[in-house]
Amino acid sequence: MRQADFDGKGSCVRWTETEAPEEGPARVYVHGLGSVSSVYHAHIAARPELALRRSLFVDLPGHGISDRPQDFGYTLEDHAAALAVALDAAGVTDAELIAHSMGGSVAIVLADRRPDLVSRLVLTEANLDASPLPAPGSAWITAYGEDDFVGGAYARVLEAVGPLWAATMRLTDPRALYRSAVGLRLGSEPIMRDILEGLSIDRLYLQGELSGELPGREALQTAGVRVVTVPGAGHNVMFDNPAAFTAAVAG
Repeated sequence: MRQADFDGKGSCVRWTETEAPEEGPARVYVHGLGSVSSVYHAHIAARPELALRRSLFVDLPGHGISDRPQDFGYTLEDHAAALAVALDAAGVTDAELIAHSMGGSVAIVLADRRPDLVSRLVLTEANLDASPLPAPGSAWITAYGEDDFVGGAYARVLEAVGPLWAATMRLTDPRALYRSAVGLRLGSEPIMRDILEGLSIDRLYLQGELSGELPGREALQTAGVRVVTVPGAGHNVMFDNPAAFTAAVAG
């Protein structure tokens, strides 16, 4: 396990990684809201098609094994800055970012602010717009005030989200989870969709077939984003169809 100070006060972002003999950019796996990178992606990185490349599994601030300062903002920009600290400390440039849900939003912001760190984006159902319509996820969390959520609603949300998500959400600090959800719904400036359409790097967007049609798909494709609908998969494509997910990451 490795770590780097992300707030100048001793709070550390942490990650695990694998060393591998194959030449080429490192692959950096980034989790979604209330998740853990290794849980969602280690089984993918270990597959033969991908195992020969260096892989990093970064936990964003407040999540998993990373520290959870109470005075941190946890906006998308804050998370992207912390991710940049981790990649700088790891000596990584021109990485391929494989990022899920909120992690995809963070990856887009990072690609915009630190283009030296990112050569390719593989986004799995990343949030592209601000204030998404109420749905299971961030809206369940932001339905409460921050103190109400930390004081008791966190436990109710854990019960509501089901055992799969709760298994990693319970490893997330309640205040960090709340502020991350608020930051996700506020979005970035410029908004993530506009940033993604304006990037010149290789961009792949994975949409689970069971999640329905991706809004704005045609405009994304016109801007050069490859959009792939993964059969038999919902929001967690890496669990629902790991073979298709692996093939997409391998390019």
